[in-house]
Amino acid sequence: MTLYNNIFETVRMIEKEKLDIRTITMGISLLDCIDSSGDKSRQRIYDKITGYAQNLVKVGDQIEMEYGIPIINKRIAVTPIALIASASGEDNYFEFAKILDKAAKEVGVNFIGGFSALVQKGFANGDRILIDSIPQALNETERVCSSVNIASTKAGINMDAVKLMGKIIKDTAYLSRDRDSLGCAKLVIFANAVDDNPFMAGAFHGVGEPEVVVNVGVSGPGVVKCAMEKVKGEPLHIVAENIKKTAFKITRAGQLIGNEVSNRLGVPFGILDLSLAPTPEIGDSVARILEEMGLEACGTHGTTAALAMLNDAVKKGGIMASSSVGGLSGAFIPVSEDEGMISAVQNGALTFDKLEAMTSVCSVGLDMIAVPGDTKESTISAIIADEAAIGVINNKTTAVRVIPVHGKGVGETAEFGGLLGYMPIMALNEFSSEEFINRGGRIPAPIHSFKN
Repeated sequence: MTLYNNIFETVRMIEKEKLDIRTITMGISLLDCIDSSGDKSRQRIYDKITGYAQNLVKVGDQIEMEYGIPIINKRIAVTPIALIASASGEDNYFEFAKILDKAAKEVGVNFIGGFSALVQKGFANGDRILIDSIPQALNETERVCSSVNIASTKAGINMDAVKLMGKIIKDTAYLSRDRDSLGCAKLVIFANAVDDNPFMAGAFHGVGEPEVVVNVGVSGPGVVKCAMEKVKGEPLHIVAENIKKTAFKITRAGQLIGNEVSNRLGVPFGILDLSLAPTPEIGDSVARILEEMGLEACGTHGTTAALAMLNDAVKKGGIMASSSVGGLSGAFIPVSEDEGMISAVQNGALTFDKLEAMTSVCSVGLDMIAVPGDTKESTISAIIADEAAIGVINNKTTAVRVIPVHGKGVGETAEFGGLLGYMPIMALNEFSSEEFINRGGRIPAPIHSFKN
């Protein structure tokens, strides 16, 4: 089958199987916006973002109309603001968040990522200030997303940062308590964060990236599920091959769109992130793919093995189809954004501990999970530490995006709306981790990090 036949076959999957380009994300370097005057720095940031991204939404809409492939989100990622704002000498970076929000609104994107800090080995002065600014920034802006990288395989785990982020998440939850603590949905805590991730809320533009670049995120869990239905009852190696071929076709469609966006904006094409990113809609679920393999419900024994095979096959198909595959690429398992995951939680098949096990083989980590509002800061920090350890030891990206829903407990439901969905609040282990977290310090890098 030729390349063009593959593309056209993929396009035919759109209407019934929910294939889409989940995001086109423009990465913009703000390194030349650094200034000792905060006001001057923010003006440069605004001018640069609105200059480069002024046609991003228009071009995305045009390509969507011409090719018939839905482009769901148009977004921006910028250099971590902790690196930019520290020269200003200001003791709060909320004004930087406000200018990002203003620029995002001006160009029409739905999210802008990069209110971020990289503290895997320790804090610079600007990192502390930015982290302390996160709760206000996420509560009082509409489109700003934040992330903090607290660990890496090379550096180990910054346990002082882990402890601090438990408090920051709780503070953010309280400030946005009138919206089921929605502010926490815009905050991701990473281990081994990548520089070219196009997906929110964790996207930022790494310092090793070009001046400006377009990265594309493709999603097609519905397409993969439909492909799975054609190999019902077949051995698992046949299933894996079928997933790989399907991922190849999806990736080719994304490559086509990425090249078109790049050419029309006059901006280099960076990477294609092939991630099975679900939505709350029926037929767009990663959990249902796993169940199609023969699991009665996502979360039962065998789920981790099924997810490992799915993730690996998706990556193999993507890499075979494009030399530009990057970002996170694999299968996401955000609970509130996947109707099959929500159902699995509701029927008791999927527990928090099983989700943690699944993150050892998925594309990212504990994502969009609602927990009781009275969860202790130290418990949230311990969750972050566990997830970081999985990432550091396995040399993969892991992340935590948990939402302690203020005023609600197990058995109640948190409503986030749109692509963020809804979910029942999950139970956590109630034994204390406080003494462990209060030790602080650093968990050293693992022995296999020394490869020079």
